[in-house]
Amino acid sequence: MYRCEILVVEDEGIVARDIQATLERLGYSITGTVASGEEAINMARYNHPDLVLMDIVLKGPIDGIEAAQKIRDELDIPVIYLTANADEATVERAKLTEPFGYIFG
Repeated sequence: MYRCEILVVEDEGIVARDIQATLERLGYSITGTVASGEEAINMARYNHPDLVLMDIVLKGPIDGIEAAQKIRDELDIPVIYLTANADEATVERAKLTEPFGYIFG
């Protein structure tokens, strides 16, 4: 049986571990958990997951929106934003990347 492979991109370690544990409990396979946009792009290139769960505010100079755009453009991997960052300007900017979804938490 094939298990969907997910890349988790979250800069808060405790939150990332909780997301990973929840997804694994639900039967998903985690290809990696990273904390920066650069790591997300590199991990997606290397592992080519089925889905990326992406926070918007990340460590480093590339935020989740920019990383999602690069992943979408280069690899055509769907991205779901999983974030607490829900101001109107951020949501509008994120929409330009044509995400698979946007979950506010």
